Amino acid sequence: MDNERNPRRFESVFSKKVRAGKRRTYFFDVRKTKGEDYYLTLTESTKNFDTDGYQRHKIFLYKEDFNRFLAGLNEAVDHVKHELMPDYDYDEYTRRHEEWEAQRLAEEQAAANGETSTESANTTESVDVTEDVDTPKNDVSDDDDISW
Repeated sequence: MDNERNPRRFESVFSKKVRAGKRRTYFFDVRKTKGEDYYLTLTESTKNFDTDGYQRHKIFLYKEDFNRFLAGLNEAVDHVKHELMPDYDYDEYTRRHEEWEAQRLAEEQAAANGETSTESANTTESVDVTEDVDTPKNDVSDDDDISW
């Protein structure tokens, strides 16, 4: 529905999609109100295997709360990283995601060129990213990711 037919839906002026494995996706949307004001919606979307749909949770964050929200989030994350789990390799997930994205891009390029995934694997660096850190094998295919 567009904004004219649904006055409750405000104009989105910026969107950022963050994939967090194969099951979860986060959306950060900056929205504009009729009064020329801005706020942020944070959405977590998780694949629901029972209904083949998605479960969504939203947080609305208003400009007057940005600094306190960021301070609280940073404090909580720092507490986990430095006090509770200081020896954990937090960059592991970033590396795995980058490898997964690289493989997905190579497969898309191969498909666009009419190659099979086997031919593509022979022409690009092969990276094993078949298992996501927080998702059991065979949970969701790459094609199940949502886009809004």
